[in-house]
Amino acid sequence: MNTDSSSLQLNKVVPEAEDFLPLLGTDYVELYVGNAKQAAHYYQSAWGFQPLAYAGLETGMKDRVSYVLEQDKIRLVLTSPLEPGGEVNAHIDKHGDGVKVVALWVDDATRSWKETTSRGAESYFEPKTIKDDHGHVVMSGIHTYGETVHIFVERSGYNGVFMPGFREWKTDYNPEPVGLKYIDHMVGNVGWNEMNKWCEFYAKVMGFAQLVSFDDKDISTEYTALMSKVMSNGNGRIKFPINEPAAGRKKSQIEEYIDFYNGAGVQHIALATDNIIETVKQLKDRGVEFLYVPETYYETVLDRVGDIDEDLEPLKELGILIDRDEEGYLLQLFTKPVLDRPTMFFEIIQRKGAQSFGKGNFKALFEAIEREQASRGTL
Repeated sequence: MNTDSSSLQLNKVVPEAEDFLPLLGTDYVELYVGNAKQAAHYYQSAWGFQPLAYAGLETGMKDRVSYVLEQDKIRLVLTSPLEPGGEVNAHIDKHGDGVKVVALWVDDATRSWKETTSRGAESYFEPKTIKDDHGHVVMSGIHTYGETVHIFVERSGYNGVFMPGFREWKTDYNPEPVGLKYIDHMVGNVGWNEMNKWCEFYAKVMGFAQLVSFDDKDISTEYTALMSKVMSNGNGRIKFPINEPAAGRKKSQIEEYIDFYNGAGVQHIALATDNIIETVKQLKDRGVEFLYVPETYYETVLDRVGDIDEDLEPLKELGILIDRDEEGYLLQLFTKPVLDRPTMFFEIIQRKGAQSFGKGNFKALFEAIEREQASRGTL
């Protein structure tokens, strides 16, 4: 899993990081949702994810059901409860649909748990081995911000479809993928004055280093502001920006998220593509809604970013943002929230050498988010 070099070509080694785990990549992201069957249909239909594995009553799992979907190196697990009570119901009741697990692929899940808990991480569960006829998987887990957890997954001894307890899931309905390749980064929203605490957690407990930081002078509009720091592991395959609110005249997107999510959590998942124009076209054709960027953005954007390979007109037509750093440029676009609550959304990103996160687009992006907040009455 995740060994294809094409998915890793833009990962920049971060020498300041202590890669004592180390992390090989994102294994899967698990969302607790109210109706996993219908959520799976949405990610198939709108996003082009392919059915991979299933666990539920038919596989001996009595309290919950999980559907696993994949697209290239991205795996989503959608889990719903089958009984009243329990942690899945409690999570959905408090947060709505949202990310519970960011699973990390490792060589040694036992060592990963020992290394992180010895450095101060709170254990989610101790190392355990699960087996079936296809081999075994070793897993362990730690808590992180809010009720989000990291599960370490060691799967070198397993050749089944996903992991023990799951069976292959096939459907007659399989819309084509839309060109999504891998998870570029995942952003966490935390409360007031908590950003540094969680950045220190990733540095101390997991050996991450800070790639870049943005303060309220970088990320602000007339009305709202936030602060952000980007943490990365040593090989650059795992990048976690951490956002916190900053004081502004009105309620920021981070405050809105925390109000509706009832705490810290994963704000958005950035998915990489090699052709953002075609990917976004397909997503729009399938009903995915994106933030609106005014046409005036494109009047001066090339003055700021210089020459690019793409024609500007299709980027303008789709509302795709452009930014440049010293290593190249990137193209990015953000969806509206994909859930009923204004919480989680997705970013589509194509990197043309750039290693940054679109600082030059922050003002246009956050003004677009504020327009959505105003329409919801939450600005």
